Amino acid sequence: MDYFKFWGDGSDAMKDAVDHIIPRDTANFNWTFIFILAVVFYVYWSEIHKKNWEAVFAGLALYGVHWLYEIMNAIIGKATGYPLWAVSNDSSTFVLLVGVSWELSMMFSLAGIISWKMLPHDRTKKYELFKGKIKLPPRLVGAIAMALLFALVESFLAACAGGTKFIWVYPWWGVLPVFITTYIPFFLASNYVPDMKPKARKIFLIAEWGLVAVLLAVLIPCGVI
Repeated sequence: MDYFKFWGDGSDAMKDAVDHIIPRDTANFNWTFIFILAVVFYVYWSEIHKKNWEAVFAGLALYGVHWLYEIMNAIIGKATGYPLWAVSNDSSTFVLLVGVSWELSMMFSLAGIISWKMLPHDRTKKYELFKGKIKLPPRLVGAIAMALLFALVESFLAACAGGTKFIWVYPWWGVLPVFITTYIPFFLASNYVPDMKPKARKIFLIAEWGLVAVLLAVLIPCGVI
Protein backbone atom coordinates (compact mmCIF):
# COMPACT_ATOMS: atom_id res chain seq x y z
CA MET A 1 0.00 0.00 0.00
CA ASP A 2 1.33 3.45 -0.95
CA TYR A 3 0.82 6.01 1.80
CA PHE A 4 1.90 8.98 -0.30
CA LYS A 5 1.27 10.02 -3.88
CA PHE A 6 3.46 12.70 -5.39
CA TRP A 7 1.94 13.27 -8.84
CA GLY A 8 -1.29 12.71 -10.73
CA ASP A 9 -1.25 9.86 -13.22
CA GLY A 10 -3.72 10.98 -15.87
CA SER A 11 -5.42 7.60 -15.72
CA ASP A 12 -8.92 6.83 -16.93
CA ALA A 13 -9.80 5.77 -13.37
CA MET A 14 -9.01 9.24 -12.04
CA LYS A 15 -10.92 10.91 -14.86
CA ASP A 16 -13.89 8.63 -14.25
CA ALA A 17 -13.84 9.47 -10.55
CA VAL A 18 -14.00 13.18 -11.38
CA ASP A 19 -16.79 12.64 -13.89
CA HIS A 20 -18.98 11.18 -11.13
CA ILE A 21 -18.63 14.12 -8.74
CA ILE A 22 -21.86 16.05 -8.11
CA PRO A 23 -21.21 19.32 -6.22
CA ARG A 24 -23.74 20.22 -3.53
CA ASP A 25 -25.46 16.84 -3.66
CA THR A 26 -27.03 15.96 -0.28
CA ALA A 27 -27.05 12.17 -0.70
CA ASN A 28 -24.20 11.65 1.79
CA PHE A 29 -25.23 14.36 4.26
CA ASN A 30 -24.91 13.51 7.95
CA TRP A 31 -24.89 15.36 11.25
CA THR A 32 -21.11 15.73 11.51
CA PHE A 33 -21.71 18.73 9.22
CA ILE A 34 -23.41 20.54 12.13
CA PHE A 35 -20.79 19.54 14.69
CA ILE A 36 -17.92 20.81 12.54
CA LEU A 37 -19.75 24.09 11.96
CA ALA A 38 -20.26 24.48 15.71
CA VAL A 39 -16.53 23.96 16.35
CA VAL A 40 -15.61 26.66 13.82
CA PHE A 41 -18.12 29.08 15.35
CA TYR A 42 -16.74 28.36 18.80
CA VAL A 43 -13.15 29.06 17.75
CA TYR A 44 -13.96 32.33 15.99
CA TRP A 45 -16.27 33.64 18.69
CA SER A 46 -13.75 32.73 21.37
CA GLU A 47 -11.12 34.82 19.58
CA ILE A 48 -13.59 37.67 19.06
CA HIS A 49 -14.67 37.55 22.73
CA LYS A 50 -11.00 37.84 23.75
CA LYS A 51 -10.58 40.63 21.17
CA ASN A 52 -7.78 38.67 19.58
CA TRP A 53 -8.37 40.40 16.27
CA GLU A 54 -5.05 39.40 14.76
CA ALA A 55 -6.02 35.72 14.91
CA VAL A 56 -9.41 36.49 13.36
CA PHE A 57 -7.78 38.47 10.55
CA ALA A 58 -5.32 35.61 9.95
CA GLY A 59 -8.14 33.10 9.70
CA LEU A 60 -10.22 35.23 7.36
CA ALA A 61 -7.23 36.10 5.16
CA LEU A 62 -6.27 32.48 4.52
CA TYR A 63 -9.86 31.31 4.19
CA GLY A 64 -10.59 33.94 1.55
CA VAL A 65 -7.53 32.90 -0.46
CA HIS A 66 -8.70 29.30 -0.13
CA TRP A 67 -12.07 30.17 -1.65
CA LEU A 68 -10.50 32.08 -4.54
CA TYR A 69 -8.32 29.06 -5.31
CA GLU A 70 -11.28 26.68 -5.14
CA ILE A 71 -13.31 28.87 -7.47
CA MET A 72 -10.38 29.06 -9.88
CA ASN A 73 -9.97 25.28 -9.73
CA ALA A 74 -13.66 24.74 -10.49
CA ILE A 75 -13.44 27.14 -13.45
CA ILE A 76 -10.41 25.24 -14.76
CA GLY A 77 -12.40 22.02 -14.47
CA LYS A 78 -15.30 23.51 -16.40
CA ALA A 79 -13.04 24.93 -19.12
CA THR A 80 -10.71 21.96 -19.62
CA GLY A 81 -12.81 19.01 -18.48
CA TYR A 82 -10.86 18.28 -15.31
CA PRO A 83 -9.84 20.41 -12.32
CA LEU A 84 -6.37 20.40 -10.81
CA TRP A 85 -7.75 18.63 -7.75
CA ALA A 86 -11.12 17.13 -6.87
CA VAL A 87 -12.95 15.41 -4.01
CA SER A 88 -15.34 12.52 -4.45
CA ASN A 89 -18.86 12.58 -3.02
CA ASP A 90 -18.33 9.38 -1.07
CA SER A 91 -15.41 10.97 0.81
CA SER A 92 -17.52 13.78 2.27
CA THR A 93 -20.84 14.68 3.83
CA PHE A 94 -21.14 17.55 1.35
CA VAL A 95 -19.06 18.64 -1.65
CA LEU A 96 -19.12 22.44 -1.95
CA LEU A 97 -17.22 22.79 -5.24
CA VAL A 98 -15.54 20.09 -7.32
CA GLY A 99 -12.27 20.46 -5.40
CA VAL A 100 -13.42 21.05 -1.85
CA SER A 101 -15.54 19.18 0.65
CA TRP A 102 -17.25 20.69 3.69
CA GLU A 103 -14.71 19.07 6.00
CA LEU A 104 -11.70 20.42 4.11
CA SER A 105 -13.18 23.88 3.81
CA MET A 106 -13.91 24.11 7.54
CA MET A 107 -10.37 22.97 8.26
CA PHE A 108 -9.06 25.80 6.07
CA SER A 109 -11.29 28.24 7.93
CA LEU A 110 -9.19 27.45 11.01
CA ALA A 111 -5.80 26.93 9.36
CA GLY A 112 -4.94 30.63 9.33
CA ILE A 113 -5.67 30.97 13.04
CA ILE A 114 -3.52 27.93 13.79
CA SER A 115 -0.64 29.24 11.68
CA TRP A 116 -0.79 32.65 13.33
CA LYS A 117 -0.79 31.19 16.82
CA MET A 118 2.28 29.10 15.98
CA LEU A 119 4.33 32.21 15.25
CA PRO A 120 6.66 33.51 17.98
CA HIS A 121 5.41 36.51 19.98
CA ASP A 122 8.37 38.53 18.75
CA ARG A 123 7.79 38.52 15.00
CA THR A 124 10.66 40.95 14.38
CA LYS A 125 13.36 38.50 15.48
CA LYS A 126 14.83 36.69 12.47
CA TYR A 127 16.07 33.14 12.13
CA GLU A 128 19.72 33.03 11.17
CA LEU A 129 21.18 30.48 8.76
CA PHE A 130 24.77 29.83 7.73
CA LYS A 131 26.24 31.72 10.71
CA GLY A 132 24.03 34.71 10.20
CA LYS A 133 24.68 35.13 6.48
CA ILE A 134 20.98 34.55 5.76
CA LYS A 135 18.29 35.98 8.00
CA LEU A 136 14.66 34.95 7.52
CA PRO A 137 11.60 36.47 9.20
CA PRO A 138 9.53 34.04 11.29
CA ARG A 139 6.37 34.77 9.29
CA LEU A 140 8.07 33.59 6.10
CA VAL A 141 9.64 30.55 7.77
CA GLY A 142 6.30 29.70 9.36
CA ALA A 143 4.48 29.99 6.03
CA ILE A 144 6.96 27.69 4.29
CA ALA A 145 6.87 25.14 7.12
CA MET A 146 3.07 25.03 7.22
CA ALA A 147 2.91 24.85 3.42
CA LEU A 148 5.24 21.86 3.45
CA LEU A 149 3.19 20.12 6.13
CA PHE A 150 -0.07 20.68 4.26
CA ALA A 151 1.44 19.55 0.95
CA LEU A 152 2.54 16.29 2.58
CA VAL A 153 -0.91 15.78 4.11
CA GLU A 154 -2.46 16.35 0.69
CA SER A 155 -0.02 13.79 -0.72
CA PHE A 156 -1.38 11.29 1.80
CA LEU A 157 -4.98 12.15 0.92
CA ALA A 158 -4.22 11.73 -2.79
CA ALA A 159 -2.91 8.21 -2.08
CA CYS A 160 -5.94 7.06 -0.07
CA ALA A 161 -8.24 4.53 -1.76
CA GLY A 162 -6.01 4.47 -4.81
CA GLY A 163 -6.42 8.19 -5.33
CA THR A 164 -10.18 8.06 -5.88
CA LYS A 165 -11.17 10.10 -2.80
CA PHE A 166 -8.92 13.15 -3.20
CA ILE A 167 -8.11 13.18 -6.87
CA TRP A 168 -5.20 14.51 -8.92
CA VAL A 169 -5.76 13.94 -12.63
CA TYR A 170 -2.97 15.77 -14.44
CA PRO A 171 0.46 14.09 -14.34
CA TRP A 172 2.19 17.47 -13.97
CA TRP A 173 0.17 18.35 -10.86
CA GLY A 174 1.29 17.06 -7.47
CA VAL A 175 3.12 17.80 -4.24
CA LEU A 176 5.65 20.30 -5.59
CA PRO A 177 3.22 22.63 -7.43
CA VAL A 178 0.75 22.31 -4.54
CA PHE A 179 3.45 23.35 -2.10
CA ILE A 180 4.71 26.30 -4.16
CA THR A 181 1.65 27.67 -5.93
CA THR A 182 -1.08 26.89 -3.41
CA TYR A 183 -0.04 26.48 0.20
CA ILE A 184 2.75 29.06 0.37
CA PRO A 185 0.33 31.83 -0.75
CA PHE A 186 -2.27 30.53 1.76
CA PHE A 187 0.06 30.87 4.71
CA LEU A 188 1.71 34.06 3.53
CA ALA A 189 -1.77 35.58 3.72
CA SER A 190 -2.42 34.34 7.24
CA ASN A 191 1.03 35.31 8.52
CA TYR A 192 1.34 38.76 6.95
CA VAL A 193 -2.15 40.26 6.66
CA PRO A 194 -2.72 40.71 10.43
CA ASP A 195 0.36 42.95 10.66
CA MET A 196 -0.65 45.15 7.76
CA LYS A 197 -1.51 48.76 8.44
CA PRO A 198 -5.21 48.90 9.42
CA LYS A 199 -6.34 50.64 6.22
CA ALA A 200 -4.41 48.26 3.94
CA ARG A 201 -5.65 45.24 5.88
CA LYS A 202 -9.24 46.45 5.66
CA ILE A 203 -8.94 47.00 1.90
CA PHE A 204 -7.37 43.55 1.43
CA LEU A 205 -10.04 41.66 3.38
CA ILE A 206 -12.98 43.56 1.90
CA ALA A 207 -11.65 43.16 -1.65
CA GLU A 208 -10.84 39.49 -1.10
CA TRP A 209 -14.20 38.52 0.37
CA GLY A 210 -16.13 40.83 -1.93
CA LEU A 211 -14.61 39.05 -4.93
CA VAL A 212 -15.41 35.64 -3.43
CA ALA A 213 -19.04 36.66 -2.84
CA VAL A 214 -19.48 38.05 -6.37
CA LEU A 215 -17.90 35.03 -8.05
CA LEU A 216 -20.01 32.55 -6.08
CA ALA A 217 -23.21 34.54 -6.60
CA VAL A 218 -22.64 34.70 -10.37
CA LEU A 219 -20.92 31.43 -11.25
CA ILE A 220 -23.01 28.94 -9.24
CA PRO A 221 -26.41 30.00 -10.67
CA CYS A 222 -24.87 30.07 -14.15
CA GLY A 223 -23.74 26.47 -13.73
CA VAL A 224 -20.05 27.28 -14.19
CA ILE A 225 -18.88 25.90 -10.85
